[in-house]
Amino acid sequence: MLVESLAFVLIGLLVTAVALGVLPEYFPAPRGLTAGTAVVAALVSGVIAHYATSGALPAVILAISATGSALLVSVLARPDLVAQRSGAHRSGSPRQGTGRHGVHRRRPA
Repeated sequence: MLVESLAFVLIGLLVTAVALGVLPEYFPAPRGLTAGTAVVAALVSGVIAHYATSGALPAVILAISATGSALLVSVLARPDLVAQRSGAHRSGSPRQGTGRHGVHRRRPA
């Protein structure tokens, strides 16, 4: 179990490196939070997978650990802030005279 625990920590660090290396603008939180989340998620999901499979399938356990870590790190991603920083929005700016969702509103008389 000690060797697997070290493998889970390495998986967490790898998930951190990939997340911060590929999409650094999506993670405005401190880098330590992202790294800590990835490592703890990899450890917890790896231990749960180890006990669920009775340690019989090490490749599956490592894959579950990586998946659990990636899923919890993705919770920290903030793509909405990236759109605000660049000044552009995916759907473009609303048309003149329309409401927030592109629906015309009647003005009270």
